[in-house]
Amino acid sequence: MRVAIAALMLLAAAEAPAVAQDAPPDLTGTWSGPFRTVIFGNNIWHPGSETTDSPPRVREVTVNLEVEGQDGALLWGRSWSDPSRKEPFAATITADGRTFTGADTDGALSGTITGPDSVDFCYTQTGLGPSKAIVASCGTLARQP
Repeated sequence: MRVAIAALMLLAAAEAPAVAQDAPPDLTGTWSGPFRTVIFGNNIWHPGSETTDSPPRVREVTVNLEVEGQDGALLWGRSWSDPSRKEPFAATITADGRTFTGADTDGALSGTITGPDSVDFCYTQTGLGPSKAIVASCGTLARQP
């Protein structure tokens, strides 16, 4: 009986349609958009004399992200609010083909691909990096022509 059940299971598995996983979307190019940010302290994105002991600031900045390269689900490039201070990042698109996660020199990024030319993007930074700033920020980036 066990042999018959095992044979039926193998037969069913062999006849099941193969599920093809779609290739990750191409995110190469330049992306830009406004972000609202809360920050304790300061860093290159949010200059000032404030420290983490100062009251938090809420700011709006334009975030720019250039995906310079992509190999399947892996992405890399540079991000900036001030073009003279571009920061490298590395990221990956998860198996669902819509979610991504990554890191730069002192923080973490995450988001959702909402269309071929838009992503909802968030960035966080703990106070453990060189600037000691604590940051949380989200916005929508649009692919630039």
